[in-house]
Amino acid sequence: MKNVILVVALFLAITIKAQDQKPQVPQIAVTGEGKVKVIPDQAVINVGFQNSGKDSKEVKTLNDEVVDKVIKYLKKSGIPATDYKTNNVTLYKSYDYEKKKQNFQASQTLSITLKDLSKYDDIMMGLNDAGVNTINGVEFKSSKMEDYERDARKKAMLHAKQKAQDYVSVLGQKVGKALLITDNSQTYFPQPMYKGGMMAMAADSAETKETLAVGELEVITNVSVTFALE
Repeated sequence: MKNVILVVALFLAITIKAQDQKPQVPQIAVTGEGKVKVIPDQAVINVGFQNSGKDSKEVKTLNDEVVDKVIKYLKKSGIPATDYKTNNVTLYKSYDYEKKKQNFQASQTLSITLKDLSKYDDIMMGLNDAGVNTINGVEFKSSKMEDYERDARKKAMLHAKQKAQDYVSVLGQKVGKALLITDNSQTYFPQPMYKGGMMAMAADSAETKETLAVGELEVITNVSVTFALE
């Protein structure tokens, strides 16, 4: 009786395993890339300023005065309050061992989103006059970046499908539905190149100068796709 039960159990196990082992679907895995070139229409300007002195209250007051001038200038220039913010504020004490004196240094950085690039030179000159003495970088952006990213994704999928069709066309097969899609994209925006600086712009405001090379942004999307074959 036990042998009969054992045989039946073994038969059922084999039957269930056979049902679970479905035939493998022929498939192909490829990658695709989508690129969209974009002319920037916005810039994020990162600027800073610092003051030093023997008294902490004095250097902080000097910094506060610059902040006040910068904010008033930005408001006067029509820059919305939502388009600029303070990134970093520091106040620390340093000691000069040779002179045996201690000093305090206060610094602050701001980022300003400029949505009209034609105002770039005027804004930079005004910031210089307000007391800003450091440019920490300029980052270009587009107000329609989400639309361009969407276009790049579509191009990446079309590129992947075309690659799969190229591979299997010589085999007399066709590309079927997508079985797996993996987004491998990493957001990257090239840094712009700009000419001149605060001192260069302040040197001769009467002379017209080209101080900014906008160039292009390249939105790149990468995708891995596994297609079934028919």
